Amino acid sequence: MFDLDHPFFRPAWRRVAVLALCFGWAAWELASGAVFWAIVFAALGGVAIWQFHGVDWSKYDDPGE
Repeated sequence: MFDLDHPFFRPAWRRVAVLALCFGWAAWELASGAVFWAIVFAALGGVAIWQFHGVDWSKYDDPGE
């Protein structure tokens, strides 16, 4: 669906922010009674975890650091 193997996501805080946004939104939707949308956003968060886990983030490291 989305290719999250991108240098933008090299800092871990950005990956955590994306996951927190997805699962936070899912919780919000569930709390407001919109179960369908809660499932959709939780699934997006699950796909993001799966894709982030499969990326070799060391390829974006600067060898000069």
